[in-house]
Amino acid sequence: MRILVVDDDRRFCGIVKRGLMEEAYAVDLAYNGEDGEYCAEVNEYDLIILDVMMPKKDGVAVCRDLRVKGVNTPILILTAKDAVEDRVKGLNSGADDYLIKPFAFSELLARVSALLRRDGMTKTPEIKVGNLTLNTLTREVSWKDEAVELTTKEYIILDYFMRHPNMVITRTMIEEHAWDYDFDSMSNLVDVYIRRLRQKIHPVEGKTIIQTVRGAGYRLKEIE
Repeated sequence: MRILVVDDDRRFCGIVKRGLMEEAYAVDLAYNGEDGEYCAEVNEYDLIILDVMMPKKDGVAVCRDLRVKGVNTPILILTAKDAVEDRVKGLNSGADDYLIKPFAFSELLARVSALLRRDGMTKTPEIKVGNLTLNTLTREVSWKDEAVELTTKEYIILDYFMRHPNMVITRTMIEEHAWDYDFDSMSNLVDVYIRRLRQKIHPVEGKTIIQTVRGAGYRLKEIE
């Protein structure tokens, strides 16, 4: 899942980004309201974490304008203001939740998980494609009831495939979902991770559950 964090405090953004990536989220950063609004308009995110006090455009205005433009991505507003009227103002702008700084990172993770569940993205804990099962709560993966040990990045990519079975997934789609803007699109990392997944999810009679679609990308195909 891909999250956009918009905050002018670069150190804070770096800490949040590292923590979220350790929890298997892909994270993009923006350091002012205008850039954050632009990113939210041109990219598809599962969640936006938005600070209130920012240069160029404050978070409340960004949230309000995104809603006016039809961007319905869940938004979690962060602010150092704890007055009731400030929280009401943020929620009335279209935000889904409100978190006051400073906060424990564990609380941020809990709010993120709750918003993603509310948006219907993790209603069913288990995703199944044939004999392959992925539990979105425990992050356990099994093939024919045999546990498959994955790294965080491998899990992110497999989760994306399993949410789009039989659909052609391009390298660009994988890059945008599993990496942030710092990713070098000229590298062969996508191919490396696909190869690792194929090795860990045992093929049947020489077949692989992640098939190559020539000239297009990859497709997760059910194999019994």
